[in-house]
Amino acid sequence: MIEFKDVGVRRDGRELFAGASFQLHPGHKVGLTGNNGTGKSTLFALLLTRMGTGDTEVTLDRGEVSIPDSWHVAHMAQEVGASSQSAIDYVLSGDEQWYEINASLNDLSSVSDEQIGVLHQQFDEIDGYRTPTKAAQIMAGLGFNTSQHELPVEGFSGGWRMRLNLAKTLMSRADLMLLDEPTNHLDLDAILWLETWINAFTGLVIVISHDQAFLDATVGHILHVEQQKITLYTGNYQQFIRTRHERMAQQQQAFEKQEATKAHLDDFIRRFRAKASKAKQAQSRIKQLERMAELSPMMADNPFSFRFYEPANMSSPLIELTKADIGYSDVPLLHNANVQVTPDTRLGLLGMNGAGKSTLIKALVGELGVLTGTYRVSDTLKLGYFNQHQMDILDAKATPIEMLRRLAGKTSDAMLRSFLGSFDFRGERIDTPSELFSGGERARLTLALIVWQRPNVLVLDEPTNHLDLQMRQALTIALQGFEGAVVLVSHDRELIANVCDDLFLVHDGIIEEFDGDISDYGKWLAEKRKQENAPDKNTGKKKSKKESKKFVSRETDNSQISNKASNAPSKNKAAEPTLSKEEQRKLAAEQRKLTAPIRREIENTEKALAKIDAQLIALEEKLANTDLYEDSRKSDLLVLLNEQTALQQQHSDHEEKLLLAMTTLEEMEANAR
Repeated sequence: MIEFKDVGVRRDGRELFAGASFQLHPGHKVGLTGNNGTGKSTLFALLLTRMGTGDTEVTLDRGEVSIPDSWHVAHMAQEVGASSQSAIDYVLSGDEQWYEINASLNDLSSVSDEQIGVLHQQFDEIDGYRTPTKAAQIMAGLGFNTSQHELPVEGFSGGWRMRLNLAKTLMSRADLMLLDEPTNHLDLDAILWLETWINAFTGLVIVISHDQAFLDATVGHILHVEQQKITLYTGNYQQFIRTRHERMAQQQQAFEKQEATKAHLDDFIRRFRAKASKAKQAQSRIKQLERMAELSPMMADNPFSFRFYEPANMSSPLIELTKADIGYSDVPLLHNANVQVTPDTRLGLLGMNGAGKSTLIKALVGELGVLTGTYRVSDTLKLGYFNQHQMDILDAKATPIEMLRRLAGKTSDAMLRSFLGSFDFRGERIDTPSELFSGGERARLTLALIVWQRPNVLVLDEPTNHLDLQMRQALTIALQGFEGAVVLVSHDRELIANVCDDLFLVHDGIIEEFDGDISDYGKWLAEKRKQENAPDKNTGKKKSKKESKKFVSRETDNSQISNKASNAPSKNKAAEPTLSKEEQRKLAAEQRKLTAPIRREIENTEKALAKIDAQLIALEEKLANTDLYEDSRKSDLLVLLNEQTALQQQHSDHEEKLLLAMTTLEEMEANAR
C-alpha cells in the first residue's frame, strides 16, 4: 500500500499541504480533486519522485511517504513529442517488459543459447504473444481504426497524440497508475470505454479529472486537497460532495461557536485584566485564547458567478436546414438533414467519433455549405459559437480587458473588470497577455467574450475541455438560465443531462431523434461495439426503435411527421421496399460479388489460424517431454522453442489480419445499406 504520515510539502516558498496522513491500497480507484494551484500535480510529482521516476523532483518538508519497492508506476504525461515511430509501436512501448523481450528475440545476435531459452520462457509467462492484440483493442477503444496503426506519431494532431499517450499508459504492467485529465481529448464513446477499462484494472489508480460523471463511474475514494490539507473520503464524487457539505456545515458551526467563545474571553480580559483580584484569571483566559486552533469560516468557494444576458432580438426559426446533404469535396457525410433551431431549442448531439457531429455543427453555423438542400438563418440571428478554433485564434498579445474593450465600446473599465471578475480574471490576470494563459484560462476568456455579445443561439462544440469542476458547474447554471437556443456537443454527461431537453443521434449518415437519456446512449454504444466485434452475426438484425426513429424537429407540422414516420422502419414491421424483388436480387448479387474477395480472405485466414493452432498444440506436447531439458538435448529444445516463437508470431499476425478484414467487410456492408 501507499502510506503518507504527517507529510508536508513546500514549493517555491509556498506551503501546499501539511500534516497529510492517509493510506491507499491495491485495487483502490481514487479521484484526486481540489482547486487549481492547490497541489494535485505536485502530489503526482511527489509519488513519481519516491518511485524513482518523473522529470520534476519533489522533496518532503516533513513526514514520511512509503511505497512498496516492488511496485511499478505508469504516468500519463501531458505532452507527446513528434516521432516517426508507428502508432502501434508507440503504444506497445508502454509495456516495457514485453518491448524489451520482444526486441531481444528479434535480434538474437548478442544473445547466448541459454539466454534464448530464458527469454522464451519470460515471453510466455507474460503472455507476450497476445500483447499486440491487447494494444489493438486499447487503440480501438480510444477511437483509432486499424488503418491508423502504422501511421507515424508525428502524423497525428495534438489531441490524437494525447490519445496515443493514454493508450501507451494503459499498456503498462503497472501496480500504480497516475492519470492526469485522461478524458480531456476523448469523445463520449471513448470515455465510456475507458471507464470499463479502469473498473477492470486490478492495481491502484489515482486520477485527476474535472469530469464528474467519469469520477462517479470509476472511483470509490476521493483525495481532496484544500486549505493545505489532504482529506481522504470514501465513495464516489457525488458522495464526496454530500460528505464535504456536511463537514463544512459542522465546521461553520464550530467556527461560530469558537468566535462566540473568543468574544466572551476577550470581553473578560478587557474588563478584568487591570484588577488585581482577577489578574490571575485574566492571564489564564489569555493563554486559553493563544491555545485555540484557528478555524476558517466555510464560504461558497466557487470563484465563477457569470450569467448569460437576455438576447435583444428573437424570431423563429433562427437556423434551418432542410433536406440537406452535408459533406466535403462533393462527398456527403450526412444525408437529408432536417434541423430547425428555434428560441426554445435545447439540443444535445450524440454520435461516435467521426460520425459527423462537428460536420453538422459547421453547417449550422455557416462554416460549411450544404451540397444539396437549403440553409437559412433569421435576420435576427446573433450566434455565439464556441470550439477549439475560437480559443486558438485569440489575440495572443492582447490582455482580457483589451479584447473585451474592443467589443464593449464606451463601457467603463470598472464594469469591464467586474464582468471579467465573474470569470475569475482578477488582479494581474486581467492585464496579462493571453499567450501566457493555460488552456482553461483561454477557454474561460473565449466564453466571456461570447457572453458579452448577448447571442440568441449558442452552438458549443466541447466547451468543457480544459475547464475545472467549478467552472463546469458555473457554466451549467448559466446555460440553464440562458433564454436563447442551445446546440451542444460535449463528452461531459452532467452538462448534457442538465442543459439539454432533446438528444439527437448522428449515425450512419443520418440524424435521428434519440428516444432515451444519456445513460441509454451508453447502452446503445455498448450494443454497437458488440455488433462491430461480430459483424457476420449482427448485420441481419433489425434496428431498434431508438436506431430507426428518424429526426423530427419540434417545429415540423403533422403531415411531415406522418410522412417521415411512414418512411422509417418500425419496431415490429419492416419498411416497405423501394425496389422490386428482381432489383433487390440483382443488388444483393452485386454486393456478394463485391465482398467475395474479402470473404474469401476471412475464410482463408480462419483456416490458417486453425492450422497454426493444431501445430502449436503438437509443439506443446513435444515440449512437455522432460528429456528435452537435459543438457544433451539443449539444441533440440532451442529448435522447438524457435519454432514455437515463429508459430505464435504467425498466429498473432493472422489474428490482426482477420480483425482488419472483418472490419473492412463490416464497413462495406454498412455503406451498401
